[in-house]
Amino acid sequence: MYEEFNIAFAQKGFLYLIVIIPLLALWYWYRLRHKKQPEIKVSSTKGFSLYRPKLKLYLYHASFGLRLLALTFILIALARPQSSMSSRDITIEGIDIMIALDISGSMLAEDFKPNRMEAAKNVAIEFVSSRPNDRIGLVVFSGEAFTQCPLTTDHVVLKNLFKDVRTGMVRDGTAIGDGLATAVNRLRTSTAMSKVIILLTDGVNNMGMIDPLTAAQIAQKFGIRVYTIGVGSSGPVPFPFQTPRGIVYQNVEIPVDETLLMEIAEITGGSYFWANTQNKLEHIYEEINQLERTKIDVTEFKTKEDKFLPFVLVAFVLLIIEFLIRNIYLKTIP
Repeated sequence: MYEEFNIAFAQKGFLYLIVIIPLLALWYWYRLRHKKQPEIKVSSTKGFSLYRPKLKLYLYHASFGLRLLALTFILIALARPQSSMSSRDITIEGIDIMIALDISGSMLAEDFKPNRMEAAKNVAIEFVSSRPNDRIGLVVFSGEAFTQCPLTTDHVVLKNLFKDVRTGMVRDGTAIGDGLATAVNRLRTSTAMSKVIILLTDGVNNMGMIDPLTAAQIAQKFGIRVYTIGVGSSGPVPFPFQTPRGIVYQNVEIPVDETLLMEIAEITGGSYFWANTQNKLEHIYEEINQLERTKIDVTEFKTKEDKFLPFVLVAFVLLIIEFLIRNIYLKTIP
C-alpha cells in the first residue's frame, strides 16, 4: 500500500488576486506620507523629543493591516483549497529465473573481451540489475554442476557471487544435462507465475549423469521455459595455453552443439540464441528481458476534501477584531 497526501486549489485564478494586497499596503503608506497635516510654529522642538506614540496610533494602522490579512484569507478560501489523498495497492507477480552458466575451460577463449567467461558474467550481472522484482539464482557447470546461488531477491549478494565464478571450480568438461537439471531442481517447487532458465554454453555435452534432452523434458513437465544461448565466434579463436615459458596463444576450433540447444528450447517453449559477439550477447539478454516481463497490478484510489472553511473562519475573526478596534476602542476618549 502506497499513500500520498497533497494540497491543491480548485479555483487557482483567485490566487492571482492576492497581488493586490501589497499594492493596497503601498497605497496606504503613500497616502500617509503625502497626507496634508496642520502646521504650528514653535520656537523649539526640544519638548517633543520625549514624545512616544500612543497605543491608539499603532492600533489605527494595525486595523488596516487586519483588513488586508482578512482579505488574503478570503481570496485563499475563494480559490477552494482541497486536500487530496491517493493510495495505491501494488501487487507484484515476479518471475523466478535461474541462470545456468558454463564455466568450462573453453570459456577462457578470447574472441570476447577479456574472454568469454568475464563477458558472460558482466552481461548477466547487468541483466540481474534490470530485474529488481524477480527472484534470480545461479547454477554453474563444467564437468559437474552445482548451485552457486539459490533463488533470491538479494541481488547484491547474487552479483557478488557472480564475480566469484571462475573456471576450474570443479573438474573440466561440459555437462549441459547436469547443469540444466540442477537449475530445474531449484525451480520445480516455485509458485511464481513464470519460471525461466537461461542456459549459456560454448561447447558440446560430453560429461554428466543426465542427458540434456531428458532434463529438458523434466523442465517442460514443471512448466519451465528454457532460453538457450550458444556463445562463440565461428572458426578458430585465440585461446591461452599455459606453458613452462608462460602463456602461449593458439587459434583453436571450439564447436557448439546448436542442434541440441535448439531442441532444448523447443521442448520447453523457449528460444535459442547465437551470440557470436559480445554486443550480440548483450542484445540477447535485452530480448529475453523484454520477453519475460514482471506483472505489476496497480489499483489507485483518490479522495478530495474542501479545506476552505478554516480560512473563512480566520478571515471572519480578523474582521470582527478590526471592527471592534475601529468602532469601539479607537472612538473612546483616553
